[in-house]
Amino acid sequence: MNGARATPRLVFGPSVQPGERMLPEETAVALSFNGTTQAVMMATPADLVDFGTGFALTEGIATKDEILSITVETLPKGRDVQIWLTPKAEARLAARRRTMTGPVGCGLCGIDSLVQALREVPAVPPSPFRMSPAQVMAAIANLPGQQRLHDATRAVHCAAFWAGHLTLAREDVGRHNALDKLVGAMARSGTSPEGAVVLTSRVSIDMVQKVAMLRAPMLIAVSAPTADAVALAEVAGITLIALARSDRFEVFTHSDRLTEDSHVG
Repeated sequence: MNGARATPRLVFGPSVQPGERMLPEETAVALSFNGTTQAVMMATPADLVDFGTGFALTEGIATKDEILSITVETLPKGRDVQIWLTPKAEARLAARRRTMTGPVGCGLCGIDSLVQALREVPAVPPSPFRMSPAQVMAAIANLPGQQRLHDATRAVHCAAFWAGHLTLAREDVGRHNALDKLVGAMARSGTSPEGAVVLTSRVSIDMVQKVAMLRAPMLIAVSAPTADAVALAEVAGITLIALARSDRFEVFTHSDRLTEDSHVG
């Protein structure tokens, strides 16, 4: 399976049983812009062009039209995602250079400015998008069908997109990486952000920042948000739903998008 490999192990119980378990791969992935490394993340080595695209978009480094090309180079100790930008985007990046080298659980490691960590994000524009409570619960109920790598390994996060049904999904050992891969896949396929991002992870400020950069009006997560993530979602105009299950959920911001008269697109 792409992104996972069989690993020998012993199972201890009434007896000792040898065998194998599928485990996710985790490798150092450098994200390089115009020849200079911007970030090094530990990530699942799959969908890396999506990863590079999404990272550039959600971090405000470039728009889709400012990305000229992306290639992935395999190195002895990892992957180098080489992203080439227009001169305008490169100049903008040079003005706000940052390095993010850290474990998969950290989305803000290495940021050298508090202003960058707590950057303002654009408010999501008004839209007619609505979901019914039944659709929210159905999105969560259908999420396991999008998690092939998780089903095999039980050790990765998933970010999916709902627009009448779950249309795209990406997985990674890092929750931020999974979301960036989803955003990149949406940009590359021309998928409209009029819908809901669905996450298997908790919701922190940086996850809300990325959804705001996508311009998606709704964020649904199976885990809880932080108080500050809720505050940012309120300001950004994002409907934040968390602790979602197939039979219940909690709404923290902009509950007006929940209605029995659902509308997509």
